[in-house]
Amino acid sequence: MELAGTVFRLCSILGCLLVVSPAAGGASKIDPELASRTRLAIDRALEFLAAAQQQDGGWELFGRTDPAVTALVAKCFAQSPKCGPDHAIVRRAMAFVLTHQQADGGIYVKDAGLANYYTSVALMALSSADEERYSSAVERARAFLIKLQWDEGEDHDSHSAWYGGAGYGEHKRPDLSNTQMMLEALKQSGLPASHPTYRKALTFIARCQMSSHANDQDFARGVDDGGFIYTPVAGGESKAGTVIVNGRPRLRSYGSMTYAGFKSLLYAEVDRDDPRVRQAWEWIRGHYTLDHNPNMPDARSQEGLYYYYHVFARALDAWGEDRIVDGRGREHNWRADLCRKLLSTACSDGSWVNQADRWYEGNPYLVTAYAVLALQTTVR
Repeated sequence: MELAGTVFRLCSILGCLLVVSPAAGGASKIDPELASRTRLAIDRALEFLAAAQQQDGGWELFGRTDPAVTALVAKCFAQSPKCGPDHAIVRRAMAFVLTHQQADGGIYVKDAGLANYYTSVALMALSSADEERYSSAVERARAFLIKLQWDEGEDHDSHSAWYGGAGYGEHKRPDLSNTQMMLEALKQSGLPASHPTYRKALTFIARCQMSSHANDQDFARGVDDGGFIYTPVAGGESKAGTVIVNGRPRLRSYGSMTYAGFKSLLYAEVDRDDPRVRQAWEWIRGHYTLDHNPNMPDARSQEGLYYYYHVFARALDAWGEDRIVDGRGREHNWRADLCRKLLSTACSDGSWVNQADRWYEGNPYLVTAYAVLALQTTVR
């Protein structure tokens, strides 16, 4: 662990000019001083992560090295201009991740029930590294994810609420979080938007949108707020619970899933003027904030916050516009806003952690990876 930290510190010293160079990581779309501070924060976070790499190349979750956390962290280093995919830290991490590639092509821990989640984040990491070196592993993992999608092969046709979605594993009901991760991984691995997997996924995604125009499920009847929920299965579920509208309860859309749905529509190359995209965009404008996971109940609004920051960055980067005019007419540079927010919440050792520990966000390696990946998206 000490060796990895020392190696990264040497890389930081030798590459210090990259911190202040306007060309570092590509032309910045934010103020140069803020971009410089952001890159320094990324470097400190990577030094923290380098020192925590275990002998087997992984990073820990619940006291043992975990391939999903390791894949997310490895991607941070692979995308860093000071490290890159050939760095020793990345090679060791990828080797550890690939020890979990199974005979079916998936990359996961057996009996953990998280095959889609593990394989998706592993495929993202492998796709960010050397294409030739990992091409066989990428192809096998991609084929596994495509097969894992719920469709006619599992006796779910287009009338089923399960159709087109992905869950945590082979027998788990689908949800939007796993579906958007699958699509992100497939896109990063080079699967074209014309592939049938995206078309099938769009059916599931539409059923997660609280829009009677797009969603044919009973729970969305008469609802048009345009935000997204967690899953349409079994009458629908939202991790934000319900709200009362016109005297009756309805599922409550919320930030992390709305950005996930919005991003997925864009990855599937749905037209920007499509009503599904426009409604989602209006929801984002009306609920714009980085102080909490928007539209979650107050007591739970800090839960999943760094997952939210990550999907926020990926979705708005896919949208391609740096400025947002919110529902009150105020203009925001979302890249600058996100940088300032994450700089303000970093720990003294360069890491991030969420005190509202849900969905594993009490783990500093996972949360620091979310933060670094989000920041890398803002300043690349």
